Amino acid sequence: MERFVFALIVLFTSAVSGQKIYKRALSMLGSPFEITVVANDSISAEKALDMAVAEVRRVENLISDWKPDTEISAVNRNAGKQAVKVSNEVFDLVSRSLKISELTEGAFDVSYASMDRIWKFDGSMTAMPTPEAIQKSVERVGYHNIIMDNKNTTIFLKNEGMKIGLGGIGQGYIADNIKALLIANGFHSGIVNVSGDVSAWGTMPDGKPWSVGIVNPMNKNKIFATFPLIDSAVETSGSYEKFVVFDGKRYSHIIDPRTGYPAMGIVSVSVFSKQTEISDALATSIFVMGKDVGLNLINQLKGIECIIIDDQGKIYSSEGIKLETKQL
Repeated sequence: MERFVFALIVLFTSAVSGQKIYKRALSMLGSPFEITVVANDSISAEKALDMAVAEVRRVENLISDWKPDTEISAVNRNAGKQAVKVSNEVFDLVSRSLKISELTEGAFDVSYASMDRIWKFDGSMTAMPTPEAIQKSVERVGYHNIIMDNKNTTIFLKNEGMKIGLGGIGQGYIADNIKALLIANGFHSGIVNVSGDVSAWGTMPDGKPWSVGIVNPMNKNKIFATFPLIDSAVETSGSYEKFVVFDGKRYSHIIDPRTGYPAMGIVSVSVFSKQTEISDALATSIFVMGKDVGLNLINQLKGIECIIIDDQGKIYSSEGIKLETKQL
């Protein structure tokens, strides 16, 4: 799932206590990271930031599907051949991913990595793929063909050529891990922003909650809403920068793994929850499911809210969010 980098802006206030805000911005996993902690001094802050970076590297070496020596890559290499034993951590993450696949009826599917890349959003595509090519592109996609053995902690992809990729949930998982790690090491306030996956805990030095602004997808220079984040997470995903238009219809770069066709009608989704992992996966799902089905799902889930902006700039929100603005 690709994101526009500045979909969320973390807002800061000036410190009034002895503690200060320390930040580190860098690129990892092909995405921009910004890690922020509240600490008494730069030495302890650098320690926290180093721990956070090390955690990203550790998880990357488990779940990346493009590094050849990871557990996920081993699973993919053995598709259609044999089950692969993995760590409890990887097994549990894939298991949770499959539960979200079931919840969303396949709108979220970690086997999307098996999909043929027939859609091009770099300006080079001049005609739509044929229906036959689109159907063929998702032949190997299907979370039902991921076989999990709880007793032996193995994963088996039933069909040769299948692949799994955790890009639609992995960044949220990493953000949650960083939060838990820093809290366990005595850093009780901070915020992690992984390309739109934001996890916050504690407060800013002045005692106020962390605050995020959601960028107007129709005008990237403006924020249309701000929200406090109190020990919670938000993920904002968008499709307004990468799309193609054929016969007057706008096709997003976000592909429905069930059909092979691009998602249509939505340009931005923000999902609020206690876990960034959940927000990450559900934001992807809502793009694919569409506004009505997506809102209906979120309204049934306790502690989860969302904001959806359609391609006409109309704003929709779940039952727990009241917005004065309904049109951008």
